[in-house]
Amino acid sequence: MQAIAKFSRSARCSVRDFVADKRALAATEFAVIVPLMLVMFFGTVEFSSAVAVDRKVTLIARTLSDLTSQSTTLADSDMQNTFTASISIVMPYDATLVKGSISQIYIDANSIATVQWSKAGTIASGATQATLATSGRKAGDKVTNEIPATLLIPSTYLILSEASYTYTPTVGYVLKSSIPLKDLSYTRPRQSTCVQYNSVPSSC
Repeated sequence: MQAIAKFSRSARCSVRDFVADKRALAATEFAVIVPLMLVMFFGTVEFSSAVAVDRKVTLIARTLSDLTSQSTTLADSDMQNTFTASISIVMPYDATLVKGSISQIYIDANSIATVQWSKAGTIASGATQATLATSGRKAGDKVTNEIPATLLIPSTYLILSEASYTYTPTVGYVLKSSIPLKDLSYTRPRQSTCVQYNSVPSSC
């Protein structure tokens, strides 16, 4: 009986000492909380950067169409300057990941929209000027279904600009893969009925 009582007292003391022992409690809490805090921190950083780049892509698209619509005629040098100024908006992010394009669209009397001319531009690594490239849109392409119905006004012109950027997370702790970001903008020519690029169209 005494042995049982002694064992019971010893067990109670051990349990009491175990509960009262606070050593390594902070380390245990730290080990539990740190992964959650890292996810929140890096997730916030990566998501904020993605939102910032997405906003810049929108500004690039709007700037491309805005600058183009203020012209009456354009040559390759003018187009190059337009792309250079617009794509530079993405700084301090990597400008080489931006792809932009500008197209002029004519809407005929039957409200059918057709591409008249189109040009693309990028900025190479270390370059100070944009490089002109072949656009994915070709002269003569029908784009009626891509244009909002409210903009399909017969016998008018539209400047369509498109910008895209592939966002790659810097850390990749939360966002694991690249995110394609893109936007477009429509504007009407401001100084004339249309904008001639390398004499296309021959007349407005």
